[in-house]
Amino acid sequence: MTLSIATWNINSVRFRLDIVERFLAQHAPDVLCLQETKVIDGEFPHQMFEDLGYRYRLLNGQKMHHGVATISRIPMTEERRFDWQDNGEARHIGARLANGLLVENVYVPAGGDVPDARINPKFGQKLAFLERMTRWSEGLRDSTVIVGDFNVAPLECDVWSHKALLGVVSHTPIEVEALAALQASHDWVDLGRHFIAAPERLFTWWSYRATDWKLSDRGRRLDHIWASPDVGRQATKFEVLEDARNWGKPSDHVPQIVTLEL
Repeated sequence: MTLSIATWNINSVRFRLDIVERFLAQHAPDVLCLQETKVIDGEFPHQMFEDLGYRYRLLNGQKMHHGVATISRIPMTEERRFDWQDNGEARHIGARLANGLLVENVYVPAGGDVPDARINPKFGQKLAFLERMTRWSEGLRDSTVIVGDFNVAPLECDVWSHKALLGVVSHTPIEVEALAALQASHDWVDLGRHFIAAPERLFTWWSYRATDWKLSDRGRRLDHIWASPDVGRQATKFEVLEDARNWGKPSDHVPQIVTLEL
């Protein structure tokens, strides 16, 4: 079967429901994983997804902050919520599709502004989150795709300027090392760089602070799609929809889509 999976940090699903609808109408992935939905489960905007044929929805919401949702046109037979933050924040939802594939949807904490856990607890929480993910990943035996906003741009070419951002949270050596340990723990295939090899430009996030995000192009690759080795070998296509950064009231992130032949 052909299966397409998309991921997008939408930065409030209700506020940007129109561009989510536009994306689904134009690209129609089988599964859409959203992060930073910023809505409790009881107030999630179900009807638009239902109208477009996305009958299956798994939610892990939180009022005004965080939140993840996995929305599918195909049945999902299992739901899991891992508290890798260890404080009850809504940052993960896991699903098993009818074909047995696990789809893990995760929103890693940003980590604050100062890359020093001694004076910035948020940075320490981010590193601990990645450590807990790594311990989970080491014991993983199922075929899995893990997607989401990892809030780490690991490679020098994953940011607009390695030199300028070396000390900026999301691209510091300690975060890059933590993400590398996570990737090594299951031999995850980074599908973005599988299809768009380094050092080719590949960004998924541009700050709202930029007067003209496209002209300045100070982007970072914070969003990722990884696959278990067996699944990675079945990936046939990968897309980054940069134009979505201009849609309506845009998110500062853009969607990515991977196509698998399972």
